Amino acid sequence: MIDHRLHVLRTLAEHGTVTATAAALHLTPSAVSQQLRLLARDLEVDLLRPEGRRVRLTPAAHIVLRHADALRLQWEEAQAELAQQSTVLGGTLRLCGVSSALATLAAPAVAGLRKAYPLVEPLVTEEESTECYRLLLAEEADIALVLPGPDAPPVTDPRFEQTPLTTDRQDLLVAEGHRLARPGGVHLLEAADQAWIVKKHNNDTFPLVAAACAAAGFTPRITHQVKEWYAVSSLVAEGLGVCLIPRIVPLPQHAVTRVPLLGGSAPARQLLTAVRRGSAGHPLVKAGLEALRSTVSPHAVGG
Repeated sequence: MIDHRLHVLRTLAEHGTVTATAAALHLTPSAVSQQLRLLARDLEVDLLRPEGRRVRLTPAAHIVLRHADALRLQWEEAQAELAQQSTVLGGTLRLCGVSSALATLAAPAVAGLRKAYPLVEPLVTEEESTECYRLLLAEEADIALVLPGPDAPPVTDPRFEQTPLTTDRQDLLVAEGHRLARPGGVHLLEAADQAWIVKKHNNDTFPLVAAACAAAGFTPRITHQVKEWYAVSSLVAEGLGVCLIPRIVPLPQHAVTRVPLLGGSAPARQLLTAVRRGSAGHPLVKAGLEALRSTVSPHAVGG
């Protein structure tokens, strides 16, 4: 019900160029430009001011966005209040998130949700965190399991409610028989001379690896870049390198050893739930969030 063109304007405010906005929204630059021109025409104000290759939002555009955020919040709250009038919980609940969180947390949560509420139809989509936020805003997802990162919205972003779900410690993954395969753990700096296997740079896990190694005092020598944990584990098992693996990720049946990392700065990542602000009171969303929280205890890895 909220004019989609307001979402386009908000995305432009974040990315600074029409080209980047188009890429983020999976539109063509001409489609973005046309929607913004039509919005400006309907509002009878100038929204953009060219500034080199970028555009700057006018004061009028900032006023529009401020009211757009308020309208979206009120709309979400209205939908939640209307849904609360029903005595039967049913409908489609769309979840998205990073693969490890879906496998270990969302899968059992969805199973429990279907058992408790047979009329609820959960739909699950795997995406990186930045895409999950886009799906929320496009109303193509209702709950996201995401990781904070340099490209993620800050927790103060008025469009989302982001809540910590669990802290996921990182372990060092090495081949069986490796000199670092010590049950008592190792310090990350001890792996400074190793070849490193990482997931692709456009993956949520890469910034954590880079930051953890930098904090330990070295830059990892990256030799192989692969995407799926099964492939990562296979390369590690063959002695081609080491990697960091989230504790929440189950180990494939490979000849590898998960080694705890010692020290106060041992790397960890925070898993968050994210929903559109104002939607947490919707019965479907509330039930989904409660189901996710119920899965955390068996996998609590913060210590």
